[in-house]
Parts: sequence; structure tokens; C-alpha cells
Amino acid sequence: MTRAALSEFELIARYLSRPTGGERIDVAVGNGDDCAVLTPTPGHQIAISVDTSVSDVHFPHDAPPAAIGHRALAVALSDLAAMGARARWCCMALTLPAVDEDWVEAFAEGFQTLALRSGCAWIGGDVTRGQLAVSVTVHGELPAGSALKRSGAKPGDVIAVTGYPGRAAAGLERWQQGERDETHPLLAAYLRPEPRLAAGEALRGLAHAAIDISDGLVADLRHLMTASGVAARLEIESLPLATPLRATLETETVRRLALGGGDDYELLLTLNESDLPEAQRRLAALHLPLTAVGRVVEGDGIHGLSPTDLAHDGWDHFPEVAS
Repeated sequence: MTRAALSEFELIARYLSRPTGGERIDVAVGNGDDCAVLTPTPGHQIAISVDTSVSDVHFPHDAPPAAIGHRALAVALSDLAAMGARARWCCMALTLPAVDEDWVEAFAEGFQTLALRSGCAWIGGDVTRGQLAVSVTVHGELPAGSALKRSGAKPGDVIAVTGYPGRAAAGLERWQQGERDETHPLLAAYLRPEPRLAAGEALRGLAHAAIDISDGLVADLRHLMTASGVAARLEIESLPLATPLRATLETETVRRLALGGGDDYELLLTLNESDLPEAQRRLAALHLPLTAVGRVVEGDGIHGLSPTDLAHDGWDHFPEVAS
């Protein structure tokens, strides 16, 4: 028997207004009203970011719906991680070409599972018709004055990166080549990235500047250096390369993916060399490696890379086109 099509409001009520897991004293009014009403922690500041994911731009339209839900929230939460903020609340607006209840249910499950695991209350949202897209607004908290910003890098700082950049880009290439095993570590890195929230909090008080790698290591390092008014010298041989990359791909391909692939959502940061061991110790407790890959220097630009390496300049939605 064919199920009757749900209206917009039935769709929201059934799948997109799920409880966030028990009563939360920080949510005075949650899903179901015109606005959520929140109670911030005294002495803290609020960090807010919004991210939009569009079908066949940020994720394949035929990706598993649970993975699309997870990914849409993960990339937004990653911005909180880069600031050292603790995730508290999120809203989501979903644009659908048509109602497919099974798809929406799986999508919502992927979104909700990550929200619960991240301690992030899902407090509201919207649904409309159009090209498949997901917009997520996240709210986080951090002690007043402790935010990690892009503008704090200083000459002499060590540049370090969490995890293994390049895995997600390799996963996307595998998907495009027909790989559909979601358990493959490279495919999983692309479909279900892990926002480094705990790492961001652990790095407060140590990191001088930070950014998450969404557009590619070279591109995001350039953003960091520009905001700080300094330059970077990368040590290309120090790049941490995941075993699945080194085992299956040519060296030049691995470097291309690690430097320009994007979608990793690892943290790229600068800190005093003397603080590097403590930062590595804190992240080791989270089972996350932190690798020094260069140093901040006077000047501008990124040094230590070949012209080929520098060409791996990451993702741009509106690249300049020669006339």
C-alpha cells in the first residue's frame, strides 16, 4: 500500500522535531514554537556559525541519507571546533525536491545521532521544496575571552595539524570511481567526517591561532596567515600521511590530496614550540595525532613548496575566470 504524502508540517513533526535526549536545563523552549529559548552558561560567550551543503557540490546526491545528515552537521560543528567552543545547540533547514519518508527518516537519524554524541541539542529548523540542500546553524559556548581565532599566529610559532589530511579527498575520488563500501577508511573519512570538538577545547590556552581544513591545507593555511599578517614555511616531508593513502596511491597523488583536497575538517593551528609536547599529550588522550608541519615566519605567502604543490590551492565556489 502506498503511503499518503506528508504535508510540510507533518514532515517536520514526524522526522525533524525529534527530542534531543532528556530534559536540558539550557533549553527553556525547544522544538515546536516559533523560536527556541536558550539559557547560556554564565561567564561564557556564544560562538555561532552557519553552513550550507548542496547536493552534488558538497555531497553526492546518491550518498546514503544517514551519511548526508551526519555530514551536514559535522561540517558546521567543525567551525565550533576551530574556535575551541563546546557544541550546545543546532538548527537545520532542509530543502527537498520531493518527500521520500524513508530517505528523510534515515537522514534525520544520521543528523540526530551525531547531535546527541556531540552534546548538541537539535532545537529547531525548517523544510521547503527545491534542490536538495541542508543549512545548519550551530551554537557553541566557551569561557569569555578564550576563543581561538585565525588572527593570532606569531613569527616563530610551530604550525601543526591534527589527523591525516587528504583522506577525505581520496574517499571522494573512490566514490566517484564507484566504490560504495562505507566502512572503507577513506570513504568513511569523506562521508562521515569527525568534527574535532574535543581537540578544539583541549587546545584552548595553547594554540595562538586555528582553522579547520575544509578547503584544503594550503588554502586554509593561507587564510590563517593572511588573517595574522604573517607567512608560513611548510616542511613538506613532515606531512602526516595516512597508511591507506601511502599504500594505494602514487607519491604525487598523495601530496596533491593532502595539500589541496579539502573536506578533512582537521584542525590546523599555530603555537609556541615549547607548548607542542603538551598539546600532543592532550590530543593523544583523545587518540588523535598532532604533527608539526612547519613554522610561522615574517612576510607573506607560503614558502617551502614547489610551484606544483602551491597549485593545489583548494576549493573555491566562485573561482576567477580569465576573460
